[in-house]
Amino acid sequence: MPDRFQVTKADEDTVLDYHQDESASGKLLGDIHDETLDSGDIHRAEENQKSNIDPNLYLYDDDLATRPHISTFISSIANYENTIPAATDPDAKPPQPSARMGTLIGVFLPCIQNIFGVILFIRLTWVVGTAGAVCGFLIVLTCCCVTMLTAISMSAIATNGVVPAGGSYFMISRSLGPEFGGAVGMLFYTGTTLAAAMYIVGAVEIVLTYMAPWASIFGDFTKDADAMYNNFRVYGTVLLIFMGLIVFVGVKFVNKFATVALACVILSIIAVYVGIFDNIHGNEKLYMCVLGKRLLKDIPIDNCTKDDSFMRDIYCPNNKCDDYYLNNNVSKVKGIKGLASGVFYDNVWPSFLEKGQFISYGRDSIDIENIDNESYNQIMADITTTFTLLIGIFFPSVTGIMAGSNRSGDLADAQKSIPIGTICAILTTSTVYLSSVLFFAGTVDNLLLRDKFGQSIGGKLVVANIAWPNQWVILIGSFLSTLGAGLQSLTGAPRLLQAIARDEIIPFLAPFAKSSNRGEPTRALLLTIVICQCGILLGNVDLLAPLLSMFFLMCYGFVNLACAVQTLLRTPNWRPRFKFYHWSLSLIGLTLCISVMIMTSWYFALIALSMAIVIYKYIEYRGAEKEWGDGIRGMALTAARFSLLRLEEGPPHTKNWRPQILVLSKLNDNLLPKYRKIFSFATQLKAGKGLTICVSVLKGDHTKIANKAVDAKSTLRKYMTDEKVKGFCDILVAQQIGEGLSSVIQTIGLGGMKPNTVIIGWPYSWRQEGRNSWRTFIQTVRTVAACHMALMVPKGINFYPESNHKIGGNIDIWWIVHDGGLLMLLPFLLKQHRTWRNCKLRIFTVAQIEDNSIQMKKDLKTFLYHLRIEADVEVVEMNNSDISAYTYERTLMMEQRNQMLRALGLNKKENSKVVQTIVDHHYDATRTASKVRFADPTTEETQNHESHNDEKRNSVDSDAPEETDAPETTSSKDESTEKADSKFKSNVKPDEFNVRRMHTAIKLNEVIVEKSQDAQLVIMNLPGPPREVRAERESNYMEFLEVLTEGLEKVLMVRGGGREVITIYS
Repeated sequence: MPDRFQVTKADEDTVLDYHQDESASGKLLGDIHDETLDSGDIHRAEENQKSNIDPNLYLYDDDLATRPHISTFISSIANYENTIPAATDPDAKPPQPSARMGTLIGVFLPCIQNIFGVILFIRLTWVVGTAGAVCGFLIVLTCCCVTMLTAISMSAIATNGVVPAGGSYFMISRSLGPEFGGAVGMLFYTGTTLAAAMYIVGAVEIVLTYMAPWASIFGDFTKDADAMYNNFRVYGTVLLIFMGLIVFVGVKFVNKFATVALACVILSIIAVYVGIFDNIHGNEKLYMCVLGKRLLKDIPIDNCTKDDSFMRDIYCPNNKCDDYYLNNNVSKVKGIKGLASGVFYDNVWPSFLEKGQFISYGRDSIDIENIDNESYNQIMADITTTFTLLIGIFFPSVTGIMAGSNRSGDLADAQKSIPIGTICAILTTSTVYLSSVLFFAGTVDNLLLRDKFGQSIGGKLVVANIAWPNQWVILIGSFLSTLGAGLQSLTGAPRLLQAIARDEIIPFLAPFAKSSNRGEPTRALLLTIVICQCGILLGNVDLLAPLLSMFFLMCYGFVNLACAVQTLLRTPNWRPRFKFYHWSLSLIGLTLCISVMIMTSWYFALIALSMAIVIYKYIEYRGAEKEWGDGIRGMALTAARFSLLRLEEGPPHTKNWRPQILVLSKLNDNLLPKYRKIFSFATQLKAGKGLTICVSVLKGDHTKIANKAVDAKSTLRKYMTDEKVKGFCDILVAQQIGEGLSSVIQTIGLGGMKPNTVIIGWPYSWRQEGRNSWRTFIQTVRTVAACHMALMVPKGINFYPESNHKIGGNIDIWWIVHDGGLLMLLPFLLKQHRTWRNCKLRIFTVAQIEDNSIQMKKDLKTFLYHLRIEADVEVVEMNNSDISAYTYERTLMMEQRNQMLRALGLNKKENSKVVQTIVDHHYDATRTASKVRFADPTTEETQNHESHNDEKRNSVDSDAPEETDAPETTSSKDESTEKADSKFKSNVKPDEFNVRRMHTAIKLNEVIVEKSQDAQLVIMNLPGPPREVRAERESNYMEFLEVLTEGLEKVLMVRGGGREVITIYS
């Protein structure tokens, strides 16, 4: 159970009961039946167990031994703690329960404080003047629509259960999965950190530009923009260090200062509204000096005449006057004209400028273009302005809507407070912003609105000069509120980073999960300060604002995506209390976020998107696996269901056929797969693509060996992981191995994703183990054929290459009969893997007496050409059809062995000894020179790779121990064995049916060994099993396969599923 599920005092009695039961019996209750106890022990254990069970629940005593009582479960849920636990002093007294906050204090006011920011005071008037009342209104409305739609989606997610601390990170990660959650969490963290940098730079700008311009350490910044930004960098760094120390030393001070900052924001906004109506007819405080239509700076209002020597000295240096100065008059213009003046109509339309153009009335090129490259004292645009750029600059003013959801653990009714408080806060702030656009446009002259730093009025803040009673209310209030917002960001960002680190989804963030002795995220704070310093070095609010807008927009976009995904999937767990949402609203919000990102700054959007993709792929590749019941998993299930239903409509087209592999792995006595390289072969065949299902069958009763099945599945999964097999594994427990395999083959898979190809290992010890070994193998072959599935039987599997090796040589395909083109497709698929990529294909086919081998070769080359497969072609002629004496002798020995076994009728132990004797005698008489004699390679699994050559040499000489044991075993034959021996020796004429098949096996083997003895892999058709279910026929079938593959190191026998799997058509 997760750490957040804490057991409280109410649960202690139940916990103690379980420990009492454990101590009384000496074993866990679930393990009582696994041990051999006397009746007294069992009786005492049952009494101790039942003594703590309600009499009405004796029927469920077995369940209660391993599962919690329902009251315990409900208690753990009721005591769920949704905050990140801080470090506590073990000697300290338990803290008093915190007061639960309502909607106003817990959600509404924190959102108000976080939404209203520095942009409102130092940039909104400039945005209105540059964009005009109409476009300015659309800019603000667009940003507010983004946050409103996001708030609706967030309210639905936040009311769909308990939202832990962490805000958008936790909501998105639990809705879209750890990959999306981690990526968006880091984006949100970066955005919050850069917001702190923007607040710090904004606070420095307020002080240096409007309160203490004499503090500049780089000269007069009104004449040199670089000097101004350098001042911002230096003072911003000093202020960051000071604020970082405050956050490190006293978080309580930050929380208390938040109340002061909130009061400053509210009072400042009230002062602005009162000032607007107080100055409804304008005031005489601010006058601007205008040359023609151009706005001038640093001109004392008393010297604002054309005949004044002050003006003449500026525009007529060396007695040569500027043409624009000579052709235009100088005038004084009132800056604050008031709502009654009708100035609103002058501010309706936009006045976008390019960098270096003059700020002037109208759009005449003669007024705005700097033809002589002399600015004199005329104010110029410092950046190129567009509608989309202004959206990016203004958007940080509407962020901060997550403040309420971050405090869900402190709310009395989070399900009610979060939607109401957040949406009301957005409505309030949107009303303020939208009304401010109209009021500013109707009160202030157009030129003064576009004067970003108030240079035309002596470096004064425009908003401050509108407010009542004087400008210092706004200057002090805006500075303190901006400082408070920066402190809040520096406090919240490290905790968000710590929350991400504690989720352990991004491994390299693990060091930042630790807290100091006071429970503070000190390491995360240091990283936050470093990143914030990088933002401060940009030194310009107009650069920081669009950049952090990208991070917030991506975060909000994913919140909308999470809500849309959950709604469209209709998952059973998606039951929000907030009902006023719809998936279409979420998609509109997502579209707006993406559109604003691209329109505002495509390169900043690319930076944020690249960062998200890198983090996503990193978490997917290296991050810890988490199961959070997220929407992406649900979407995957829905997509899988849709695809499966589509595939179920009919069999796949030949062009779409691909091997969906079912690997039947045999386990040894230690529950380890006998043939490890069968998994490597499956990986190589799929070339890392597609799914593979690996299944093993255990013999026994599932109710008795369920634990063994779980262990076996874990081992099987480990082998698949080690060999990089992408797929699933399972264990089936059955009374008989053969019946279990048959059940697996018939029922495995879903719809169109049912496996169509089976890989099964060769039973190397079928002679020694007797009938059961090869009977299971043949029964599986028959079942696969009945299910119309393809079958692959790798022989010599331990000599197959590892997946991390590269080999060269030939892959030889012996195409004896056509089985749908599977023999053509398999080597092509193998060559897609790096292991076999350097191998060449050689295709051999056998010509009969009446065939034209030359024409066969030509036709085969044409066929391969149309298949787009490159391979060498050779047609082998087998003209000699005479049955040799060796064939008769080999067949006779095979039949004599079968007769002897049938006559003996021995038990299993005696059977294995006599079979060994017959095998030894048989191979003493019929041994021929061969490269490899197959033995059971299971024992080779525990040896190191360096002994590979020794393994091959031992397998070649695998008959040696049989020869040494043969005399001893033969000499120990009893009288029944001698009688059986004399009986079958009297019948020396072999069955013609067997002779013919033996002849085919021997002749083909001779040709294949001659041509392909040095091949890296030999692929051939697997002959069909006998139709008659008779022991002799089945045993003979196994012997034929042994003869067919004798002398070959690596063989893959293939049997098609009865359908075409490859086509020449596009």
